[in-house]
Amino acid sequence: MGKTVTSSPALTKNAITVLEKRYLRRDDTGKVLEKPADMFRRVANTIASADRIFDPQADTALLADKFYAMMTGLEFLPNSPTLMNAGRELGQLSACFVLPVGDSMEEIFDAVKFTALIHKSGGGTGFSFSRLRPVRDVVQSTSGVSSGPISFMRVFDIATETIKQGGTRRGANMGILRVDHPDIMDFIMCKADLKMFNNFNISVGMTEDFMKAVEKDSDYDLINPRSQEPCGTLNARKVFSRIVKQAWENGEPGIIFLDRLNKDNPTPLVGEIESTNPCGEQPLLPYESCNLGSINMGKMVHDGEVEWSKLKETIRLAVRFLDNVIEVNKYPLEQIDKMTRSNRKIGLGLMGWADLLILMGIPYNSASAIKLGEKVMKFINDEGHAASRELAAERGVFPNFIGSIFDAPGKGPIRNATVTTIAPTGTISILANASSGVEPLFAVSYVRQVMDKNILVEVNPIFEKIAKERGFYSEELMQRIAEHGTVQDIKEIPADVRAIFVTAHDINPEDHIKMQAAFQKHTDNAVSKTVNFPNSATMEDVENVYRLAYQMNCKGVTIYRDGSRDEQVLSTGKREEKPVAEPPVLHVEDKKSIKRERPKALKGWTYQMQTGCGPLYVTINQDKSGLFELFTTMGKAGGCASSQSEAIGRMVSLAWRSGVQARQVVKQLLGISCHCPSGFGDNKVTSCADAVAKAIQSHMAANGDDFDVERRASDRGACPECGGIVEHEGGCAVCRVCGYSECA
Repeated sequence: MGKTVTSSPALTKNAITVLEKRYLRRDDTGKVLEKPADMFRRVANTIASADRIFDPQADTALLADKFYAMMTGLEFLPNSPTLMNAGRELGQLSACFVLPVGDSMEEIFDAVKFTALIHKSGGGTGFSFSRLRPVRDVVQSTSGVSSGPISFMRVFDIATETIKQGGTRRGANMGILRVDHPDIMDFIMCKADLKMFNNFNISVGMTEDFMKAVEKDSDYDLINPRSQEPCGTLNARKVFSRIVKQAWENGEPGIIFLDRLNKDNPTPLVGEIESTNPCGEQPLLPYESCNLGSINMGKMVHDGEVEWSKLKETIRLAVRFLDNVIEVNKYPLEQIDKMTRSNRKIGLGLMGWADLLILMGIPYNSASAIKLGEKVMKFINDEGHAASRELAAERGVFPNFIGSIFDAPGKGPIRNATVTTIAPTGTISILANASSGVEPLFAVSYVRQVMDKNILVEVNPIFEKIAKERGFYSEELMQRIAEHGTVQDIKEIPADVRAIFVTAHDINPEDHIKMQAAFQKHTDNAVSKTVNFPNSATMEDVENVYRLAYQMNCKGVTIYRDGSRDEQVLSTGKREEKPVAEPPVLHVEDKKSIKRERPKALKGWTYQMQTGCGPLYVTINQDKSGLFELFTTMGKAGGCASSQSEAIGRMVSLAWRSGVQARQVVKQLLGISCHCPSGFGDNKVTSCADAVAKAIQSHMAANGDDFDVERRASDRGACPECGGIVEHEGGCAVCRVCGYSECA
């Protein structure tokens, strides 16, 4: 028997906080029952046990020790569901699923039910809505007309909103519509209202014919999915321009090149790829799932050089790990179990790419970095396929091998239909204290506000180490970097250090695409990558990146223009705030606030808000200087809720009369939860305090004030749970402080 490894992982304080909050096993009262080392041992033992399926006499203790050492050394980590659920009752270990949405009421609501089961188990789902007949198309069974795909997307969105409230991971969806669907223009615009479809990323499924029509500025056919007959035309360049405009305005829709996904479909006889997982990097057939894992490239560098032998060993062990996951996984649906085992797709990727470049002294936005990226990914892909072939010799090929792209001269047996994927590493990169995926650093230093209103400065650990070693570290300098959001214009930092510590916004968009293309060249599936634009970027800049992504054989692209969804409350760099129509704070010479006196008559509005305690009527009055007072009346008179609401009204009134801005009042009240919330989606009210905040927002919007602090974490630039920095990655947003993610 192998000797059990007992070393503990070298986790940061931040990583331990994230583990305790989101990963470690708890009892019924919420008490944490395991330490991080216990979690890694639980996962290692469970995944290693799969070897006994193929060899009942296998000594899995030795393999478990290798898995444990690889994870606790932070050299490789599997996707979050595996860390959370391996060895536990739920046992669902995959992150990515795609479900079919057929063109009948039964098929649509089966998909909604299946979505709920997957989200409950901790997975994210992708859908193509392209099979659904368009708006106002005939429905023969009822002699009525269809409401179209977007109306049914709302059903999925509300279901996700409901399910995610009780989970350790938030449910997330990818919605894709083919560019030749008759409702494509409505789909492109469906997230123009930032309060709509907050549980969806959306992407337009581009075809080669469409892209050729864009180049020619010609029309293309729209196809009715019910009849498969042409039903109109649109000008391709106008459609493309609308996609660009919407992406420029708020980051969506992204684009997916469907024909390229199917060109690399390893099992074309089994089915056509219509959709991907929520972040776009994992194309899957209907009812397929995929489990992912990432190698920490920052751990593969020694004395400024890549340790190729260590990387090879880690790849081989990781492929075995991920193939074993397929065996011990408890799938949420029988159809998913069958399809996943038939194709056995795995997705081995990497994180810490920016860390590796920094440790090697190579600027991210350099030709050397692009060349190295292609070399590293080719090595991972080649060695990953070699490991899968060894497993095929030991365990057999995947069941759908016959007729696959591997069933051809020069290919030969392989265990897994796909081996490599570049995923957004989100919270697992926080656990590994690594940069995310193949993204550049989001920031070298940034500020965050904690619950007691103290401002903390977070500094990249490699930069801090270099700064101290070379003698230019100071807290004042770190604060300046946080305010600037970049080190590029800070002259006391040596030029060679500035060159390697480039951030996402220091890099021009073309270099983002070049890096994505370098990794895509040797990746079986796709590459999750966000192209970051400064707020000043033009629509032409976005269009150029979309065209470049197509020309460089990327399979899709996601962009984000800084601050496009809102003036971010917390981010890197100083931002000039928009003036709001609220009264200034009045001061006398001793700096004490003056409370405005109430006139005899005030103008006011009353808003009815539905709460879990019944209807709450919120009356907002204002004088010539602005907001003045707030009263509440509970539909069900008396009781604790009524008295608490009255108390809130009195304190809000006092605050306004003393010069406190409405924005600050809303920030304090919005999102407070109680035992009895009301409503769903955009209409959800979590408490009476939350209702008051939403009434104030409605009032301000009705009176011409554009502010809205009820935005998603990605829209605000600040984490709603801890106030930490939020990074945009692969169509998702992840807090680097507490691990909050708006995606599964």
